[in-house]
Amino acid sequence: MLKQVKLISTAEKINMDGHLILQALPIHEMEEADPILLIHHWKSEIPPESRIRELGVGPHPHRGFSPVTFMFDGSIEHRDSRGNQGIVGAGGTQWMHAGMGIMHSERPPRDLADKGGMMELLQFWVNVPSNQKMIQPYYLNLDRQATPVIRSEAGHLELLVVAGNVAEISGPARTLSAITALQIWSAAPDQVEFSVPSGHQLLFYALDGLYKVNGKIIGPTQVARLSIDGEMIDIEALEKGKAVLVGGKPIGEPVNKYGPFVMNNQTEILEAMRDYQMGKMGILIEEF
Repeated sequence: MLKQVKLISTAEKINMDGHLILQALPIHEMEEADPILLIHHWKSEIPPESRIRELGVGPHPHRGFSPVTFMFDGSIEHRDSRGNQGIVGAGGTQWMHAGMGIMHSERPPRDLADKGGMMELLQFWVNVPSNQKMIQPYYLNLDRQATPVIRSEAGHLELLVVAGNVAEISGPARTLSAITALQIWSAAPDQVEFSVPSGHQLLFYALDGLYKVNGKIIGPTQVARLSIDGEMIDIEALEKGKAVLVGGKPIGEPVNKYGPFVMNNQTEILEAMRDYQMGKMGILIEEF
């Protein structure tokens, strides 16, 4: 049974700490798509001989969810207060569970800042069940070469399976509930049909290119919400482009968000703010 496309909307520009980015969730008719809470699409040209400390996002805290970064052009470097550090390029993924609290930064690495070039990424926030929000944080740095791939018969369309079970292929990301997360790369017009687990609420977002998803046209910077019912997805790439398919089985718990914290109630948010101010989420000192 095909999943039905229930809603199509267009990402809107927002100002995030002085950076103009596209926000595909929350947007217009969609506040969230349990368990996905937020989708940001960031594309910018980095001038040669830039200062790293003026690029990207500096040290900031998180608690209670998993921020995930898909890299599509250029590269990004992650540092955190637990001592993790890693760089991923196009097709790579950085999957972090903030857990009880962590400080991290995301900036272009030195070679990209020195030479300049395009940087394009998509970050989405994955909610986690209440009994997993305060576990120890962890971080996964996943290169494209280490990510399982589903290829169309003609080979022009590739699905990078980062998380979940798709067409009997399992993604390597450790998730705390049932999650599906794919990068989609099309080099030319092509088509692929595949199955996903039943009961997953999924979002398809096109960074660029033109697609037909279960019979509906999805254009650049548009996001489509698919029905929970059904297991089959048919993606036809009508031209070269990049897209993502992310979502999972709804958690169905109350969500209370404030800035970089995602908990279940206001008391837990106040506790997160207090713990951050007391330094309990660690300290990250960047050295450039």
